[in-house]
Amino acid sequence: MYPHHDLIQRLADGRFHSGEELGRLLEVTRSSVWKRLKQVKEQYSLDIDAVTGKGYRLREPLDLLSQNAILELLREEGMAAPPALTLHACIDSTNSWLMKQAASGAESGSVCLAEQQLAGKGRHGRKWISPFGRNIYLSILWRFEYPPMQIAGLSLASAIGVLRLLHQFNCDQAGLKWPNDILWQGKKLAGLLLEVSGEASGPSQVVIGVGLNTRLDSHGEAIDQPWVDLNSIPNLTLPTRNELVCNMIRHLRDVIGQYQADGLQSFIDEWRRHDLLLGEEVVIRSHTQRHTGEHMGIDANGAIRLRSNGKERTFHAGEVSLRHSFHKR
Repeated sequence: MYPHHDLIQRLADGRFHSGEELGRLLEVTRSSVWKRLKQVKEQYSLDIDAVTGKGYRLREPLDLLSQNAILELLREEGMAAPPALTLHACIDSTNSWLMKQAASGAESGSVCLAEQQLAGKGRHGRKWISPFGRNIYLSILWRFEYPPMQIAGLSLASAIGVLRLLHQFNCDQAGLKWPNDILWQGKKLAGLLLEVSGEASGPSQVVIGVGLNTRLDSHGEAIDQPWVDLNSIPNLTLPTRNELVCNMIRHLRDVIGQYQADGLQSFIDEWRRHDLLLGEEVVIRSHTQRHTGEHMGIDANGAIRLRSNGKERTFHAGEVSLRHSFHKR
């Protein structure tokens, strides 16, 4: 439970609820109900309508996450020992929280979820827009015996895990953009951020953070690049957010196991099949340089291969960002 959980849960259907009904729920007077609603509105940036004779409602209904529902779904999927799972109403960043827990000895496989992030993180220090009760903001911790350098390719494998999730729910046009973005018709649908720590010779630990747009609506106006959410994609039968989380955890655990057993090599063919920019002319930017050439796929270490002027070079995710060239072949 989190602050105001019962009140938000009651309002989540988007229908009107009288002040008398909400007062009974909260065991407060009707005059105190609006004070609670103002707190909800301010704390979670939710739009609440108040109409005389009808009561109060959320302007847009919410599909709220439930820790118990997610754990039950994982058991139904055959996970005998579901992971330690923490759900926050509002947090700075699921990655930041789980990194701190990892330093304090949190067990491998631990999962952190949030209904809202105040400082959600993307790559290169970008902010990830994270409105309350929308989208999926999930991080998972995993511990490895080997050094950080040996898990560099896990970023790409994790992106494949999220792509498998989307294909499971018939989002067939979703594809990959190196190093770890998922696009639909050229628009960003999901992104990943991996944070690694550990000793140079091992062991190491990684927090895999995933942001998946499920329903952004007007909140998407703050995003500075083309975006899409699952709710906007036609002909999708959308699962609940709890079902999405359950299956995301399952797919991420699957790709982590596959990566531990066989390394990045076992993912390269699958990445190539879904690489949206393969064979296209792209621009790769580092802090001081700009490189243009044909995108040739990834190598065995997950670096991008670029052919320019008859020569091939490789670039690593930590050094560069990838942008589609204005010229198309």
